[in-house]
Amino acid sequence: MSNFYLANFGCRATQADGAALEHQLRERGFERATRADAAQVVVLNTCTVTSSADQDVRAAIRRIHRGNPECKILVTGCYAQRAPEELAALPGVTWVVGNSHKQRVADVICGAPGFVPVETILAVEGDRATASAQVIVGDIFAHTELLAAPVFDGGAEKTRPNLKVQDGCDNRCSFCIIPSVRGASRSLPLEQVLAQVGALTGAGFREVVISGINLGRWGRDFEKPDRFPNLVRAIIERTDLEKLRISSVEPMDWTNELIELLAGCERIAKHAHVPMQSGSDRVLRAMHRKYRPWHYAEKIRRIRAAMPTAAIGADVMVGFPGETDSDFAETRRMIEDLPFTYLHVFTYSSRPGTRSAAMPNQVPVRVARERNRILRELAAAKKREFMQSFIGRELPAITLSQGNEHFTEALTDNYLKMRLSGRHGANQWVGAQVQDVRADELFATVV
Repeated sequence: MSNFYLANFGCRATQADGAALEHQLRERGFERATRADAAQVVVLNTCTVTSSADQDVRAAIRRIHRGNPECKILVTGCYAQRAPEELAALPGVTWVVGNSHKQRVADVICGAPGFVPVETILAVEGDRATASAQVIVGDIFAHTELLAAPVFDGGAEKTRPNLKVQDGCDNRCSFCIIPSVRGASRSLPLEQVLAQVGALTGAGFREVVISGINLGRWGRDFEKPDRFPNLVRAIIERTDLEKLRISSVEPMDWTNELIELLAGCERIAKHAHVPMQSGSDRVLRAMHRKYRPWHYAEKIRRIRAAMPTAAIGADVMVGFPGETDSDFAETRRMIEDLPFTYLHVFTYSSRPGTRSAAMPNQVPVRVARERNRILRELAAAKKREFMQSFIGRELPAITLSQGNEHFTEALTDNYLKMRLSGRHGANQWVGAQVQDVRADELFATVV
């Protein structure tokens, strides 16, 4: 086998894992195919946060097997950790490798001698059982490895690489399957983070996004515990990175120290993503979230006061079991009152093994979908208002790709999509004068 195709499903952490898997395979001499139907091995790096995420993976397996029946399919990631037998029984699947052994994916494909014993799942075809796939899944809590994303080389197309510095989660939200498929919180040591950032900077990257499953808990698992603001400060003080962007951080980890650090440093993107989930105290308690609505609102207002132009986003869930019209109204009012610039709105999806799956008063799908629509429309209106406030103003932005004669795609420091007039090179920070807002983009000229 000499070539592979890799597809990632899900969050930034999964994307970072996928980059590390690609690095594993390239080190073994594999070349990346541009299409699944041209690959000898297809690796699917999965998500399982919702039932629709599972459906997407199953549909991809069926599609790939139809288009390329001779290829060997390896399924890994969160879905593989949660339900390996379900995946192993699908036609075309050769291996299922859980997150517990994701760091050994290349060994599995290459058949490394002395590798861990595997369980063979049998599929029934007619009246006979046939070997379907080998399953390599262990106790995720027995594994402390952190699959770190590799350094991209200077010729890569990406201009904003992700660096996963934390994995796993020690929270036990009643709706969330992630701790059981990702394991306990664990952190990439500071010196390794700095080495990765330094290598990315040396390769020419000008913005790096640090991410994790519960990023604000970085360092708490060390023998001598450390704190997330110290990581951010060290990256700024000990590397030449032009712009650091921080992905999602839980509400109670937005300390005054972290807010002041972001507000006071031009080299940190003015962008705060703060998961909210609900504006109802009753629902937050049922979700087993560790903050109350007034705690959350205080954090958001403090961030806005410190950074008047910052992007402020949130994850919001609708249709959690028992969510009443009154609960939803509280969430809606809270969103109306707070200075959000975008939202990720999710409809509750029951996950096997979570406490919420057994809760009474499951919300009808049609009701949850209508609540989702209402919040998405509200979020869109708030985002438009925020974008229009920058017409006539100058914003720093990074070009995302080589432009054409008409325009160049860019992203502002405060997380807004932008079209710059004219052709500009990729991976360049520019000052941009905003001229107009159309649909979901700013239109601007380079100053």
